[in-house]
Amino acid sequence: MRYRVYGISSCDTVRKACKWLDTHGIAYERVDLRKTPPTEERVAGWVESLGSRAMRNTSGGSYRALPVDKKEWSDEAWLGAFVADPMLLKRPIIERDGVAVGVGFRGSEEELLARFLD
Repeated sequence: MRYRVYGISSCDTVRKACKWLDTHGIAYERVDLRKTPPTEERVAGWVESLGSRAMRNTSGGSYRALPVDKKEWSDEAWLGAFVADPMLLKRPIIERDGVAVGVGFRGSEEELLARFLD
């Protein structure tokens, strides 16, 4: 299996996810969203797998700068916003074999194992 972790180096949650993967002996490629923004095709796959709501980084300045009607946007509108500004994406986004299997990094050890290893 091939894993990719999308995030930014200054994000504590990304560091936590990478440490967990290291602890479990899982090899992965780390992709910095600022240096290598994802393509529209990749983000569309993430939206299809995870839904746009789960992918929204609602705690960042980029989210707060969006228009008030953002809560009514369609997945298509969110796709465009995520591509235009990757800081709107909740981090990390973890792919296994090219398919997004999770966004963010919360849960019990059992939940994390089920989400990322099964």
